[in-house]
Parts: sequence; structure tokens; C-alpha cells
Amino acid sequence: MSPHLTIPELETRLTAATKEFFNYCMELSDEDFFHQPKGKWSAAQQAKHLIISANMSRLTFILPKFIVRFIGGKPNRTSRTYEDLVAKYKLKLEQGGRASGRFVPKPISTAYGKDRMMNKFNKTMQKFTKSVTKHTDTSFFENYLAPHPLLGKITLRELCYFTIYHTYHHLNSIKSATSKK
Repeated sequence: MSPHLTIPELETRLTAATKEFFNYCMELSDEDFFHQPKGKWSAAQQAKHLIISANMSRLTFILPKFIVRFIGGKPNRTSRTYEDLVAKYKLKLEQGGRASGRFVPKPISTAYGKDRMMNKFNKTMQKFTKSVTKHTDTSFFENYLAPHPLLGKITLRELCYFTIYHTYHHLNSIKSATSKK
């Protein structure tokens, strides 16, 4: 048995992460959703960050393969397991790794609307998941790389693993911030 998630398992996990993040944020009051603690992101900003990240990641699955190969190159190793990818990401965060540049969301006002932000999040994550599952050839996930701002070049399978964990990472951050109020 392979230590890697199958395409249906990736779909299930991406869908579950999306649903959990969406449902938790929708249960927050508007005040909690848009409140930005000092030095931290609001739940709205975290949702926006995930939208930006998923849109960038989705490009890897919708661009022509020759462009993905040109940008990322060819892997010289097999994909890490989900657990190994998560451990590497956590290590990068412990070493001070943070979102930068276009991945840092600007402050978001309540005028934007929680429903509007969360519907955009949901739609973006569904598009990402659909772009992943349209690929039925599992070798695609192993034979192409995508650049990641903290992790370096990772396989497309690892990019899926990252997106799953990244969603839960930000959900847990929101839960931690809102439970302290």
C-alpha cells in the first residue's frame, strides 16, 4: 500500500478542510471575524490569505504541463508523505518563516461582508479541488514541481498536502484567537 493519498482521498481531505474552515468562520460574529488582534491577522485576513494561496496553487494544475515543467523543473525525489510535508512546514515556521509579499492580506473592513468573503473562500477552494481531481494520471502529481515560498520546490502531490494542512493551520489559528476573547 502506498504511503500517499490517492486522488479521491485528496479530494475528500481538501473538501473536509474547506468545509470545517467555512463552517467555523460562518459561526463567528462579524465582530470576531473582522477583529484584528495586535500583530495578528483577523479571521477575514486568514480567509483572504487562503484564497490567495489556493489561487496561486491552482495555476499549477491548470497551466499547460510544459509551462509547469519550465517553472518548476523535474523532481529528483519522490513525494514526501503528508506527515513529512507537515513536519517540514512546521520546522520552517519555527525557524521564522512567514507569509510575505502578495501572500500577506491587507486589513479588511466589515464593509466587505463576512458572507461575501466566505463565499469567495468556498468557491476558490472548490475550484482548487476540482483542478486537482481533473488529473487522473497519478504520475502528474509525482513528475512535476511547483515553487513554494517557504518549502522550496515541492511535488504537486506535496502541494495538495500543503493546501490541506495550511487550511487547518489557519483554522486552528482562528480558533485560538477567538477562544481567548
